[in-house]
Amino acid sequence: MAANGTRQTFGPDEVLQAMLTMRGGDSDKKKKAHEYLESFQKSPTAWTTTITILQSNAEADVKLFAATTLRGKITYDLIPQLPASDIPAVRTQLLALLKRFAPGPKPIRVQLCVCLAILAIQMQGWKDVLPVVVSSLGNDVESHACILDFLRVLPEEVTEGRKITLTDEELNQRTTELLEQNAPQVVQLLINYAHSSPEAATNPQLFECITSWLREVPVNQIVKSPLLNLVFIALESDVCFQAAAECISTMVRETREIEDNIETIQVLLPRIISLQPKIQKVIDDEDVECYKSLTRLFGETGCAWAVAIAREPVNFRPLVDAILECAAKDKGRDAIEFTFDFWYDLKQYLALDKYSEARREYLFVFAKLVDILLEHLEYPEPDSGNEKDLFDGDREEEEKFREFRHHMGDTLKDCCEIMGVSECLAKVLDAIKLWMQQYASMATGTSVPHWQKLEAPLFSMRAMGRMVTADEDTVLPQLMPLLVQMPAHEKLRFATIMVLGRYTEWTAAHPDFLSPQFSYIVSSFDTPSKEIVRAAAMAIKYFCTDCKHLLSDQVVQLQQFYDQILDKVPEVSQEEITDGVATVVSVQPPAEIYKLLKLFCDPLIQRLMAKANNATDNDGKLAVADHLQLITLFAQNVIVLPPVERGQEDPAVKYWQEVFPILSKVLENFLDFPPICERVCRCWRFMVISHRGAMAPILPDMANQLAIGFATSKQGCFLWVTGAILREFSDDREHVDQAMTEHIYVFFEAQATNVLRFISELPPQDLPDVTEDFFRLVVDGLLYYPQKFIPSPIFPSVFEAALSVLVLEQREPLSATLHYIRDVLGWGTAYSPSAYDHLSASVAEQLRVVVKQLLLHQGLTLVKRLLAGMMITFPKDCFADASGALLKLFEVFPDETANWVDQTLRLLPPNTVKSIEVDRLMTKIKEKLNTNDTGDVRQIRAILQDFTNTYRRRYIAPRDGLGALEGSRFRFAG
Repeated sequence: MAANGTRQTFGPDEVLQAMLTMRGGDSDKKKKAHEYLESFQKSPTAWTTTITILQSNAEADVKLFAATTLRGKITYDLIPQLPASDIPAVRTQLLALLKRFAPGPKPIRVQLCVCLAILAIQMQGWKDVLPVVVSSLGNDVESHACILDFLRVLPEEVTEGRKITLTDEELNQRTTELLEQNAPQVVQLLINYAHSSPEAATNPQLFECITSWLREVPVNQIVKSPLLNLVFIALESDVCFQAAAECISTMVRETREIEDNIETIQVLLPRIISLQPKIQKVIDDEDVECYKSLTRLFGETGCAWAVAIAREPVNFRPLVDAILECAAKDKGRDAIEFTFDFWYDLKQYLALDKYSEARREYLFVFAKLVDILLEHLEYPEPDSGNEKDLFDGDREEEEKFREFRHHMGDTLKDCCEIMGVSECLAKVLDAIKLWMQQYASMATGTSVPHWQKLEAPLFSMRAMGRMVTADEDTVLPQLMPLLVQMPAHEKLRFATIMVLGRYTEWTAAHPDFLSPQFSYIVSSFDTPSKEIVRAAAMAIKYFCTDCKHLLSDQVVQLQQFYDQILDKVPEVSQEEITDGVATVVSVQPPAEIYKLLKLFCDPLIQRLMAKANNATDNDGKLAVADHLQLITLFAQNVIVLPPVERGQEDPAVKYWQEVFPILSKVLENFLDFPPICERVCRCWRFMVISHRGAMAPILPDMANQLAIGFATSKQGCFLWVTGAILREFSDDREHVDQAMTEHIYVFFEAQATNVLRFISELPPQDLPDVTEDFFRLVVDGLLYYPQKFIPSPIFPSVFEAALSVLVLEQREPLSATLHYIRDVLGWGTAYSPSAYDHLSASVAEQLRVVVKQLLLHQGLTLVKRLLAGMMITFPKDCFADASGALLKLFEVFPDETANWVDQTLRLLPPNTVKSIEVDRLMTKIKEKLNTNDTGDVRQIRAILQDFTNTYRRRYIAPRDGLGALEGSRFRFAG
């Protein structure tokens, strides 16, 4: 590696030294070595150095790095860095290297095969690729492995060809030449190879190669060839079982279009059904991987042919039985997941009336599936006998089991749709009754025998909850009394609470069951288990939400319970319980709202003041912020509906007006602590959103606090509330006084001016959060006050600030800024946004003129920022908005925008894009513009996205900046 101040050299010795440094432990040296190797990979010298390394006696990992580098060079640098006359020499060297590495190591051999495939795609004059490769590599056994690798990767690389700098037309032509025209030769090559020796017929590479080409060769050609028999015979060999099973799965996937593949399916179906005896064989052999491959094969076959299974239930029943057997015999739960998609797909068809006969045919299958799932849902019996550690310390296995259960729950829902909910619930009832008959008498306060067999049906009942309607009167009235009598066991109590919380809608329709259930939940807060307490809190939320009218008579007792329990539960549970009780308060008569808010919230306010007075450290301040969330939930949920008449006092707002000074004082005392500022602002924002026009008495004080808050703290949360006020008190809202809207707009403009001053003091990189919040705010200003905002003095400055933000690389602020820019551009089109119908045509035209003048002045800068972002700096999620902005600019100023794009692309470094590529792009754009067809103009978006994507893949942002495309700092003189 070069020393400081000298030019870097990229010889084999320097690269080897950098690789050795990467193995060391010095992070600074590793960072420099990494940067050196990155520079090496982009350098023209890398062509010769990589080949030299590959021809040397270097270690395998160094050679693999060289092969990977060569792959990147051929993908991205072939045309820019090599003259056309040198490219055939690269092919010759690659073929020689492949011959050298034919015996291995396999990773290097595969990388070189990929190199050759990518080269073949780009060498458009190379028409005899297959014969040249086969003849060059020879006919020995080692060369066969190399040829098979090349044949396998060729279709994959061609279909990924958008990474290569060919036009769509050129790529389509090469696809035809390399794949379609070679397909018959490839099939024959594979047949000849398979028959060359017994070892060849069981070589996994053969089946991987067939799998790769199945996407290019019509599946019926393979099915009609000797290869089909070879693939099924290969399932007798342990060596190639998995590769052969995957090959058959791929054949089946290619027959998804049933009508077009009836003949092929008729050939494959009996061959696949004949594999069913292998299920028991691989189980007896304890071959988990083969069992998974076989189950995947049956499951994917079922998915591909689901509609045929529904049409012809008798003919396809053996296939369904095989899938069911795979699910039933999977004692280790290793493979059953491969059947889940099939049961869902089959359910989708059987649920249709036209397949009612098939539904009756498969009722027994789905009934059996429920029994299988109930068994698989059971927690394991711990080998150690320790009930506290069911997975013997294997946390990964425990998490996998939890996730697996939820997937099985989805399949249980599928069964409900076919069998009917009551029938599925009856199986749950039978399982619970069976446990009670066998083990209930043996249960004690400290021991519950075989509790797993009781917990599993409880979990399944919870999983089915979404399918159960409130009018289910057959099974649930028998089940519900049993639930509150579950034995004292932590897992059982947790499962019961989760079930009760899931069925609260049913309970609301059957009030006789409410009291024992609610009492069971309340009593659960006395248990020492944190998991049970969290579950109980969640259940309280659902009971209060769905049974709010039934609990109205107990609202005072509910407050007593709430006050007693609040400090005993964790933060998330506090929020859930608060959310629930606030919902009960919300349905009380308006005349009671003020009194109930005082009853519930005054203790919260007292707690808030106590916490604020004691908040001397970070934890204390966070406790204040968390507690504010509870008050916010009441502001959010307790809304007087229908709204009070204009001129009357809203009882909820009356209460919030009383506590507003306390919230303001808390805010003032903690302006230097963002979490508290954010929670207070969130509370105020929900007050505005929830109570809308009724908030008018509080607005002046609130606006004052927001202005002071931002001026002092420079936190974006104060802009959230400003935006909410803009939305709720805009010009087109009913019952909003005109003078008030004027005051609100003045307040908005003052806030915007403060923000502009602030962001002009710092580069955008230093304040991404404020930037995001600001541009979300001005989006609201443009949406609700366009007739005031667009002609205002700050409008051009806001747009200029937006341009300066486009140098960022963070998704959120960029997304907000791009949305604002697109909204501004919308005002420049012939059709103003439809949301502004309340404006007269003359006013809309005046606004359009202002916007177009701004765009003419800033258009080139905007195009530079957007294209630089799409080519170099924007995260992927922002591409759609950026290209949408460019398209909108083309709609406003088509010719000017084309010129701006041309000028911008000419500023790119000459070694990164050729002039001919820019010329070709501009020709395409101008062709679309000249058609005067809206659809063709929209295609410009795709053209630009393809160009920028190609550029982005080839080049990363230069470390010395963006040169002529570098963004400038925003300066505000207002």
